[in-house]
Amino acid sequence: MKQKKRGTQSSRTKHLMFSLNEEEYALISSYMKKYKIENRSRWCRETLISHILKNLDQDYPTLFGENEMRR
Repeated sequence: MKQKKRGTQSSRTKHLMFSLNEEEYALISSYMKKYKIENRSRWCRETLISHILKNLDQDYPTLFGENEMRR
């Protein structure tokens, strides 16, 4: 098997494991089947990271409070 060069990407050496109940697993499986997602690991990673980045962007500290900015 020929190895691919990863370029600027760092290798993924850390693992994150979590458990799901039957309903959660079925929901995710049906979603992936409906949208033809083949790489579950990549999908989980991208979904999780995009959610985190969205929340961090919303929680970014500002010079003024929300009420002061709306005036």
